[in-house]
Amino acid sequence: MTALQSLGTPELLALCGHFMVLSLLSVGGAITTAPDMQRWLVAERGWLTDTQFTDAVAIAQAAPGPNLLFVVLVGWSTAGPAGVLAAMSGLLLPSSLLALAAGRYGRRNAQALWVRAFTAGLAPLTVGLLLSTGWILTAPVRSNLGAGLLVVATAALSLRTRIGPLWLIGAGALAGVFGLV
Repeated sequence: MTALQSLGTPELLALCGHFMVLSLLSVGGAITTAPDMQRWLVAERGWLTDTQFTDAVAIAQAAPGPNLLFVVLVGWSTAGPAGVLAAMSGLLLPSSLLALAAGRYGRRNAQALWVRAFTAGLAPLTVGLLLSTGWILTAPVRSNLGAGLLVVATAALSLRTRIGPLWLIGAGALAGVFGLV
């Protein structure tokens, strides 16, 4: 659907519940759960289009503030203020409570082998989740050679230089304005 929907209580509870599960997987931030959000909201439920989802992520990432702003836009695009409340409470409550409990426990047991192993294991998990997010977000332009080259060039410049990400975002915007991607 392309218009703002009027979801009933069961659908809003399903949205909140699904985001609660994703909350516990959001190692590395809410953006790492974007592929599953897209799968569930677009492919399974049909509450958003691919373009609406990608636009919500792009607008939120371009705006100053935390990277979970896209959840507000996804919730709003799905069901207005009730969608925002369902999505944000679902995404924030479980992970916040878990982080509070784990932080307290981790500080008391920082030298335990399993705590150190768990902490070290989160880095590759986060990288994998971010790569899958990038794959989903590039889906609308993946067949465009110029866009693909821009993605590869941006990734290479990010890894090899100290160029700030805002310059790379600006270069991508200019490429779009001039019809190169």
